[in-house]
Amino acid sequence: MAKSIVCLHPLTKEQQEAIRKAAPGYTLALTDAKQPDLDILAEAEIVIGWTKGISGRLLREGTPLRWVQSWSAGVEKLPLDRLEERGIVLTNASGVHAAPIAQVIFGFILLFVRNLHSAIRNQDRHLWSSDGNESELTDKTAVIVGTGDIGGETARIAKAFRMRTIGVRRLDDPLPGFDVMYTTSRLKEAVSEGDFVINTLPLTDKTRRLFDASVFSAFKEGAYYINIGRGGTTDTGALVEALKNGRLRGAGLDVFETEPLSKDHPLWDMKQVIITPHIAGLTDYYGDRLMDIFTENMKSYLACGAPSKNVIDYGRQY
Repeated sequence: MAKSIVCLHPLTKEQQEAIRKAAPGYTLALTDAKQPDLDILAEAEIVIGWTKGISGRLLREGTPLRWVQSWSAGVEKLPLDRLEERGIVLTNASGVHAAPIAQVIFGFILLFVRNLHSAIRNQDRHLWSSDGNESELTDKTAVIVGTGDIGGETARIAKAFRMRTIGVRRLDDPLPGFDVMYTTSRLKEAVSEGDFVINTLPLTDKTRRLFDASVFSAFKEGAYYINIGRGGTTDTGALVEALKNGRLRGAGLDVFETEPLSKDHPLWDMKQVIITPHIAGLTDYYGDRLMDIFTENMKSYLACGAPSKNVIDYGRQY
């Protein structure tokens, strides 16, 4: 009997063929994440993607499920405890987002440093005006909190703009593209040096509301905050207060504690804030890049019994 791979997301014919070529002896079935076929999923050894309402069926004792490939980099919405209990390997989409998200980060940064966000608003009003505060990125400091694929790509681009780069992560070992590396325990010291503080963190028990009032109070006055990681890593009330009192000059935000952002939220009306609706990682290259990760892992799975790339550490939750 053929083993089964089930994908909860649309795939092109080329992507389907890539999976079949990488997984001889397996069948490939597609089902809609909005209305998943639970019978098909219950027979799957490998599932690509996840959705609400399937845990009960897939995670029963005796099901053949052995490996879940998340469609996203963040896995906080998956039932991590139950997956770990069943001994199911979980891999994520880390690496898919590095190029588009780094480009969004610099979209925010360039809008701010050249006052283009104000120019766009002035254009709507037919207003020929500038406050004269335009600057440039040369010698500015970017503090990048989270130095994975996205953080690394952001640092690489920052050096092209002749910026100074500071990284923040669990270990302070040096990494290419970073002038200085701090441990997370020194976050306040790091943010005090940043003209731009860029949050690329996943959401875990340790990062939840890491950016709170005490951290924002340590920011260099007039700095900008950019969050393209997870909204739950930031205390939104503290962020709003830091914007109101001038500690922060502005913020570029793609993610929020509650999504969608409520229509009456004060962030909408702050002229020093740029909001995008959690689309920083979206790109027409997404599916192809994810299939590259999956097919590479499939080779390892067939050879060694387990994927080797982007494997989630359940203890760290990423």
